[in-house]
Amino acid sequence: MVQYRVTGRTANEISASVEAGVRGGELAPGDHLPSVRSLAADLAVSPTTVAAAYRELRRRGITTGTGRGGTTIRPAPPVAIRGYPRPPEGARDLFTGGPDPALLPTAACSVAARSRLYGEAQVAPRLRGLAAAQLAADGIDASNMAVTGGALDGIERVLATWLTPGDRVVVEDPGHAVTFDLIAAMGLAAVPVPVDGFGMNPAGLDAALTRGAGAVIFTPRAQAATGAAWDDGRAAELRQVLDQHRHAAVIEDDHASLVAGVAVRSACAGRDRWVNIRSVSKSLGPDLRLAVLAGDETTVARVAGRQALGTGWVSYALQEAAADLWSDPAVAAAAATYSLRREALLAALAGQGITVTGGRSGLTCWIPVADEDRVAAAVTASGWAVAPGRRFRIASPPGIRICFATLDPAEAAPLATALAAALRSRAARLD
Repeated sequence: MVQYRVTGRTANEISASVEAGVRGGELAPGDHLPSVRSLAADLAVSPTTVAAAYRELRRRGITTGTGRGGTTIRPAPPVAIRGYPRPPEGARDLFTGGPDPALLPTAACSVAARSRLYGEAQVAPRLRGLAAAQLAADGIDASNMAVTGGALDGIERVLATWLTPGDRVVVEDPGHAVTFDLIAAMGLAAVPVPVDGFGMNPAGLDAALTRGAGAVIFTPRAQAATGAAWDDGRAAELRQVLDQHRHAAVIEDDHASLVAGVAVRSACAGRDRWVNIRSVSKSLGPDLRLAVLAGDETTVARVAGRQALGTGWVSYALQEAAADLWSDPAVAAAAATYSLRREALLAALAGQGITVTGGRSGLTCWIPVADEDRVAAAVTASGWAVAPGRRFRIASPPGIRICFATLDPAEAAPLATALAAALRSRAARLD
């Protein structure tokens, strides 16, 4: 139990005190708060008051847990600006999940001075045309389209039109950690379903939807934690499950899009509530903060309508830059380079007898291990910074995530050797 003194006489004051502790750093992710009864006694208030404060903190995504397990601060409470975790100085960064900056296109925007005026369309015509052609080629209906400030902005806007606090959302486990954080911050409940090399488990999806989950977030390719990707068989299985649950709304988060390395499959055809979101962060650059969202007419209209009352639109300068860069041959070259790096790493790991989950697409792969912290620390000590899996999973077994976006093929064998040594050292201590 941490030694931060929570104060307050009302539920609002108590929750504000905890939030202040998180914001100021006195309460850190993973810290346990006092039990309801002990804090009520300490503050001389009723347990009902403390319980109400804890419910509010959970609803806002600041804490997690209840009952015997206690209440703890979430890994990424939405109350402060925080940077991405950084690998140790001098270690090769296979930890951060971003693209290789050297592979991002650098074409100049041909219409940098073009500014959108009031009353014009929210989606720039040239970007709409390029995106519609891409989507149509993949069998996705592009009749209704919006542009959002990145994939997570699109996910948040869509979930807000579909669900209310307390509703349940099916997510991949392991999966995208920031999506977990967003769901918690919106007061929604994440329902984890296991993934394998081909994506979400169909039986697990069926069970989650049967228990009343209202929406599901898929990553059809380049799955954030594992690099899993649907094939025709898995896509068909998931569609069959969804056909039995017509109430379920579907988000397809195609965050890697053009550099995913495999063709995309979709499960949205014929559904009442659906969106396909294509970000440009991995292919064109994270700072563009732009994603194209296609979906059913009602959902897209609601997203665009709410956007019009706030930010209004995503800058035409950004949209035109994305249109220019989307047409750059460097994007296709980057996709080919990522594929070579992926194949080299998978071959090196296989040569060491190391089991990989996923790795079929995108920039990451997942390696199941018994003790993710110890293995990650041992590999990092060898000069390769890899990520313990805890941040990316809810109920799935431990693992480590490797982002190979910047990994030269010649580096694959030394990395695999270091990982094999880390795994062997654990086995030796257990003998």
